Amino acid sequence: MLAGDDIIKKDIFEFLTRYVREWLSDLGMRESWSVGIADFSGFVFVIVLAVICFYVTRIILVSWIHRLARKSTSNWDDAFVERKVFNRLAYLVPAIIIFGLSPYVIPDYPNTLSVIRVLIRAYIDTIGLVVALSVLNAVMDIYNSYDIAKTRPIKGFLQVIKIVLITIYLVILITILFVKDNSFQWLAGLGAFSAILLLVFKDPILGFVGGIQLATNDMVRIGDWIEMSKFGADGNVVDISITTVKVQNFDKTITTIPTYSLISDSFKNWRGMEESGGRRIKRSVMIDVSSVKFCTPEMLERFSRIEYVAEYVREKEEEISAYNNDKNIDSEILVNGRRQTNLGIFRAYLTGYLTNNPEIRPDLSLLVHQLQPTENGIPIEIYVFSRYTDWASHENVISDIFDHILAATSHFDLRVFQKPTGHDLQKSFK
Repeated sequence: MLAGDDIIKKDIFEFLTRYVREWLSDLGMRESWSVGIADFSGFVFVIVLAVICFYVTRIILVSWIHRLARKSTSNWDDAFVERKVFNRLAYLVPAIIIFGLSPYVIPDYPNTLSVIRVLIRAYIDTIGLVVALSVLNAVMDIYNSYDIAKTRPIKGFLQVIKIVLITIYLVILITILFVKDNSFQWLAGLGAFSAILLLVFKDPILGFVGGIQLATNDMVRIGDWIEMSKFGADGNVVDISITTVKVQNFDKTITTIPTYSLISDSFKNWRGMEESGGRRIKRSVMIDVSSVKFCTPEMLERFSRIEYVAEYVREKEEEISAYNNDKNIDSEILVNGRRQTNLGIFRAYLTGYLTNNPEIRPDLSLLVHQLQPTENGIPIEIYVFSRYTDWASHENVISDIFDHILAATSHFDLRVFQKPTGHDLQKSFK
């Protein structure tokens, strides 16, 4: 039984067909030709109607939606406009019209009707996929406009959704085009090819698993500075996708790292340093062992006039004098009891100098200590944090500090160790 609307549609197209057939017969056209042309005239009319509706939709409806989006203060609709979601939706209009009206215009040609409807269904599914992908791209643009996108990127998840949609689309398309009864029983045969499919999609599967772990554990974000020597990566993360992570190195080259490698291999992420607001300085200066000695009264008097160490020298000397007097130490021999050394006072000076340096973070670790002596001298290591996290400013701070340290050693009767050069040997023979 046909519904009322269906009866009206059928009557309209039967009237159109009969009118065209009679008109062609009056023109003297052969009966067989006039019948065939008349039968397909309704289909031509439907195509013309579909084209008109398409352009009306594009010109009026889509343009109206775009104007509203431009006036709106929200960025959601702008993303949909930029990704051409509404433009692509308009391509569904003619397909829906042709698919819905074709049974009424060529009912006497079932084979032709079947082919047309199959092609239209494939077309509708294709446009539907394109629209869905555009919507996902718009969603990613909207999400990236928020601050959370820097810590929780969703590009990998959206790529997985796209792969799933494309897979579903291909299954439906094959069913529409090649399976007569439109059943999905043929999918059972794919079980035999599961191993091949796993090999083909190995990287996306591993990348998806790796992406989930990266996002869940907050291991990598866009903008993070990471080091991964295995792949020669040393720079900022610029993109995280389902299969790869792109790192822009400091020499402006791009290194592509498989996403899963960030889970299976080790790498260094400098985000903690950047978030702390301080960058570590860990560097040593080598002191010549032969220049280390006990301080004489003249040396103590001279050192007590140095700003950063004056109070330390006085307090330490009072403490040592009290100890030696209490123990009745013979001060005529310097090795008896306790004595200050120029190296100890130099370490105290460096601590005071770094504490009062405005480019050093006093709230973070600050240490000046002596390491194991080597054949190259005694290493005095500086372990502090500068206020700058960018490379250039940080290196400038290091250079300024060690320029000062190298120049200050001679004021404490110390020498920086340096292996003999040709110039030194020439001087020794003169």
